[in-house]
Amino acid sequence: MLASHHPAPPSPDERIGVLLCNLGTPDAPTPAAVKRYLTQFLSDRRIVQLPPLLWQPILRMLVLPRRKKASAEKYQKIWTEEGSPLLVHTRKQALMLKGWLGEAGMRGIEVEAGMRYGNPSIAAQLERWHAQHIRHILIVPLYPQYSATTTASVEDAVNAWAQTQPQAPTFKLISHYPADAGYLNALEHSVRQHWMTHGRAEQLVMSFHGIPQRNVEQGDPYQQQCLQTAQALAQRLGLTAEQYCATFQSRFGRLPWIKPYTQPTLEALARQGVKTVDVICPGFASDCIETLEEIDMEVRQAFLDQGGHEFRYIPCLNERPEWISALRDLVIHHLREWRQP
Repeated sequence: MLASHHPAPPSPDERIGVLLCNLGTPDAPTPAAVKRYLTQFLSDRRIVQLPPLLWQPILRMLVLPRRKKASAEKYQKIWTEEGSPLLVHTRKQALMLKGWLGEAGMRGIEVEAGMRYGNPSIAAQLERWHAQHIRHILIVPLYPQYSATTTASVEDAVNAWAQTQPQAPTFKLISHYPADAGYLNALEHSVRQHWMTHGRAEQLVMSFHGIPQRNVEQGDPYQQQCLQTAQALAQRLGLTAEQYCATFQSRFGRLPWIKPYTQPTLEALARQGVKTVDVICPGFASDCIETLEEIDMEVRQAFLDQGGHEFRYIPCLNERPEWISALRDLVIHHLREWRQP
C-alpha cells in the first residue's frame, strides 16, 4: 500500500506529477558504473530473497567481481551517443506523454522518468517535485505485468522515500495492465507493421523477462499475466496455438525459473526445422540490454547456430504513437478523481 498523507483532491490549478518508472541502467558502460548499478539491483530483497548476512558476502566477493566486466562489455555493445537506450527511450516517452496529455486537455501534468536502480532515481524525482509543492503523484511502472520483483519494488522505493517526509504527497499506483486494450493495440500494430515489411515468419516467439519459479508458487501473478498478454495478442493477430509461443528469458542464479526458457526454445525450434522466427518482447516498454544484446545478439546467434535461417527481432514499443496513446489513456483513466480533461 502506497503511503498517503494528503487525502484532499487537488484544486484545478494544482500541478500533478506522473512518474514513469523503469528498471534502471548504469550511468556508463564501464565496470565501475556497472558495479554500482548491480550492487543496488542485487541488494534489493525483492530480487534476491536470501538473508543479507548470507547474500552480501557472496554478492561482493563472488558475483560482482565476475559480472561487472562481462556486463560492462554487453552494455558497450548497445550504448548510444545519447546514452543508455532504456533511459533514452523512457525519457522520450515521458516527454511525448506530457505533450499528448496537454493536447487531451490535461493541464498542469508534469511527467518525468524515474529508475528503480541507478539514475535518475525515483527518490530524487520525488524530492524535486516535493520541493516544487507537487502534492499528488501518479506512479506508472512501465511493467504491464505485475510482479513483486518489479512493480512491488517500485512501490517499496516510493514508500521508503515517503517515510522520510513529515507530510508526504498523495500517491496512486497503476499496478498492472496486461490486457489493456491500448497496450495490446500497440503490440498488434508493431507486429503487423513488421509483417508488412518483412513478411510473416513461421513462428512468433513472445519473450518475457523471467522470475524464479518459487515466486509463482508463493502467489506472484506475473506468469499468469504474461500468458494473458500472449494469448490476447495472438488472438488479435489470428494466430493458432501452433504459430506462437510465450517464453521467459534472463535467468539468474541456479534456482529454477519459470519455463519455457527463451534461448533453449529457439534452439529447439531451429533443430526441429523451423527456418524463420519473429521475436517480440511484450513485457519491455523500452529496448534495453535484455532485448538488444540478450535477444537480438545472443539468442539470435544461438538460433542461427542450430540451423535457423532468419531471426527477425521486433523492437519494443519505445516511442510508437500507439504506445504513447495507450499510456495517455491509462493516465487519464487513473487520474479521473483528480483531474478531468
